[in-house]
Amino acid sequence: MMIESDRELSTIVQEIWDNDVNRLKPGKDYRISLQGKAGDSMGDNDNNDGAGLPLFTFVDESIFKKETFLAFISLLDNYESDTGEPEIVTPEEEAENHRFLDAIIQTPTMKIAHKHLVEKHLSPQDETEFKEQLYRIWFELYARRGSSRPDSSGFEHVFVGETRGGRTVIGFHNWIQLYLQEKLGHIDYKGYSVTANSPQPDENKHILALQFSWKNGIKPKGSIFIGVSPEFEFALYTLSFLTSPNERVKVQFSFYDVEIVCHHYNQKHIGTTYPVLLRYRNLH
Repeated sequence: MMIESDRELSTIVQEIWDNDVNRLKPGKDYRISLQGKAGDSMGDNDNNDGAGLPLFTFVDESIFKKETFLAFISLLDNYESDTGEPEIVTPEEEAENHRFLDAIIQTPTMKIAHKHLVEKHLSPQDETEFKEQLYRIWFELYARRGSSRPDSSGFEHVFVGETRGGRTVIGFHNWIQLYLQEKLGHIDYKGYSVTANSPQPDENKHILALQFSWKNGIKPKGSIFIGVSPEFEFALYTLSFLTSPNERVKVQFSFYDVEIVCHHYNQKHIGTTYPVLLRYRNLH
């Protein structure tokens, strides 16, 4: 079933995109190497490996010194990747979460998102209350499937990644984490994913479907934005979560026709969220 593209949301997302001043430029601030298409079967053998080299050829790491990137990266090592292992949130980590939210709500992208959400009566106008709402959506812990204890959060799942049963990687939809983990030798990029209906990936575009292994687990098919800022993803996903009762919403912006998948957890938290590239748009 084709869902109508959400015009109103597309307009806001385009505005957010246009104001994402911290976005990296492909070929200049970073380079990726797509190599081959990933195999379909998910065995342990390397016959499916469509890529002998890392995905990232180069990233200008001076960008990671920018405030929102710095605050974002400080959160990545705060999590226990195995679902079922209870998360212990230390006061320091809680402070880092708040520091990250403080940094992003000052950015143009989050200001635009906030203004729209206030107009729609979906978010409080007061900045402190808005931050509390963001904290609940993204950072409050909940028990993922098969676990009796709070072992997950929207942030951990989407931006950091988790493993289930040690063999399967779930979540993990962020390029910065992918780059940093690949640099540490924990990621083996297996190639790009493409179906009969999806467009060929492009090294100069900002969305990629791919396959990779992380530690001992495999991510058969993941989809991520590449080179965007943390605040862009946060703004986009928060908007999708709060404005769309459906689990999928279609938006058009820049060169992209994208479906944003957004699963709710108890209607209070983000379960998972990621982009699916439907096609490239011709901009004349």
